Amino acid sequence: MIGRVLAGWALVVGVAACAPASEPHEEVETVTEAALELPAPRDGIVTDRFARLALACVHKEYPNKISHLLNSDADVATPRDLYPAFYGCFDWHSSVHGHWLLVRILNTDPETPYRDAIVSALSESFTPENIAGELAYFQGADRASFERPYGQAWFLQLMTELREADFPEAAEWVDTLAPLEGLIEAQTSAWLGKLVYPIRIGTHNQTAFAFGLMLDWSDTAMRPKFREKLAAKVLSFHEADVNCPLAYEPSGEDFLSPCLMEADLMRRVMGTEQYAAWLSLFLPQIPVNGSGDWLESGMVLDPTDGKLVHLDGLNLSRAWALEGIASALPASDPRRPALLAAAARHKETGIAAVSDKHYSGSHWLASFATYLETRRGIRSE
Repeated sequence: MIGRVLAGWALVVGVAACAPASEPHEEVETVTEAALELPAPRDGIVTDRFARLALACVHKEYPNKISHLLNSDADVATPRDLYPAFYGCFDWHSSVHGHWLLVRILNTDPETPYRDAIVSALSESFTPENIAGELAYFQGADRASFERPYGQAWFLQLMTELREADFPEAAEWVDTLAPLEGLIEAQTSAWLGKLVYPIRIGTHNQTAFAFGLMLDWSDTAMRPKFREKLAAKVLSFHEADVNCPLAYEPSGEDFLSPCLMEADLMRRVMGTEQYAAWLSLFLPQIPVNGSGDWLESGMVLDPTDGKLVHLDGLNLSRAWALEGIASALPASDPRRPALLAAAARHKETGIAAVSDKHYSGSHWLASFATYLETRRGIRSE
């Protein structure tokens, strides 16, 4: 097989080399997006910076990394043709959570100077025609696993945000996106019945993070049967887990902590006393002296590397997981100060890394920073 591939490439190169030097080449038009004119960020409002990053990328088609299963030559297409609503921000899942970020800003910052720009951007994406195109893509042959579970979980988080919104456009957008929401719910439910083991990695396929977002969605969307099925699966996977090897983390390309995301997930399916006891067995290394240096932040030496920069996201997601874990413990639990101290250290490092300097990070880190800064996953507040 390798020989055939090499021979094929040799033929292509050979033909190209024999082409007349004077033969004209067809010019290919470069696709560029017009720069947005946006108000300056307000002093001291860090989420303004995040909103600007999302607005700059949700309709930026290139560069783009598509995850695309082709069933025939007819499936060769541009990102915008494949995913009419969520083609920007480098990849499908980043586009989805970039849209979520914008809705989150509208929900948490009524005075945002970017309201008009955000509504305009979301209105451009959330049309019946665009969502019909997204739905058609998902329904293509052998695509049930597309963006599962990470991107699909972020789509449900987007629906959570829209369902909780009180600005006038939100209800219409919920209705527009509902067909894709229903398909993802049905496909996820079917997948849960066949999923025998959890996926314990630190990147997109991790189940703990995705299941947390899905549980939050099921509460807001009032899907009790889905929640019951998912909660039962979570407990069957993790209730007996002990001694999570946090010292083995992080791996070199992690943006989610397997141990901390599992702990953050389990607070959603356990009562306070049960959870506190479970956590003692699962993460016995959490100190009771209030120190924050028991968990070192991830280090990024090259922020232009799209894989290595994952560790900037790890710092952000660790911070929100640590805050979530602490929020589920009794106020008098002696582990809370150390959890919150470690969260603060990770937050400081993670927020500082969010910038528009390198697209390898700017197309997605703002969503993680917004999830952390606005305490999205902590419902007790």
